[in-house]
Amino acid sequence: MTAALRNYHERMQRALEYIDQHLHDDLDLDVLSGVAAFSKFHFHRQFTATFGLSVYRYVQLARMKRASYRLAYRNEEYVTEIAMDAGYDAPDAFARAFRQRFGQSPSSFRKSPDWEPWLAAFGPLDIARSKLMQKTFTHKDVTIRNVSPTPIAIMEHRGDPSTLGATIQRFIAWRKAAGLHPRTNPTFNVWRSERRPASPAGYSVDLCVGTDKPIVANGEKVKASEIPGGRCAVLRVVGNTDNLEPAALYLYREWLPASGEEARDFPIYCQRLSFFPEVPEHETVAELFLPLK
Repeated sequence: MTAALRNYHERMQRALEYIDQHLHDDLDLDVLSGVAAFSKFHFHRQFTATFGLSVYRYVQLARMKRASYRLAYRNEEYVTEIAMDAGYDAPDAFARAFRQRFGQSPSSFRKSPDWEPWLAAFGPLDIARSKLMQKTFTHKDVTIRNVSPTPIAIMEHRGDPSTLGATIQRFIAWRKAAGLHPRTNPTFNVWRSERRPASPAGYSVDLCVGTDKPIVANGEKVKASEIPGGRCAVLRVVGNTDNLEPAALYLYREWLPASGEEARDFPIYCQRLSFFPEVPEHETVAELFLPLK
């Protein structure tokens, strides 16, 4: 990549990051073209040519994604507040736009989300973000850490990954009821299958929270377990932590063969250190752990 092209991409990425950080503000072409230091007369065409989405469409999808997360995972927030933060003057207008996008009203989505239309609706946004926000890693990004054993409570997800959102909802509701807040009790995911197994039914991941307290299930299938201690290769990922597969593949394909290390008999897992929508998507942080002998 030439220096000029790299500079061009960096300026476009600045625009994406600014959108992430200012979803509740007025994001017109004058503002965004200024952030990227491009002419306002050409920026909208440059943006569309680069990302395959117009500026308006990108902003609309980004706002809807944040709103849908808040509906699904933050029951304490009012729909009116979420609608206003998504750029709508009235809840009715927000409800119409939400139903058009996802086939459900905001209140229906909050109670029982249909995740397949949700995933399909945000495909164009994920593709646009991946064009410039792909992470590249080097051996310097990986550290070897001696990890202490961590007692955890586990809620298992087994089956089609398109239904993972429903399990996450139940997990969040359970941990809130149990008083296990992310600020005081760490959050882990333990992957027991590929991200996209040959059969969706084979998808398997454990949603975990660190706790040494007795487990009160409150009607959920929650059990006590432990993440074992030992040496781990640790790769810190900042931004787009919904998909940690590129980071995991880097550890397996490049770092592990070149390191001379051998993987230990425990699955790869991550600790989630910050969460969307509490922080903008490009500021979310996760650490990926590859257990070593």
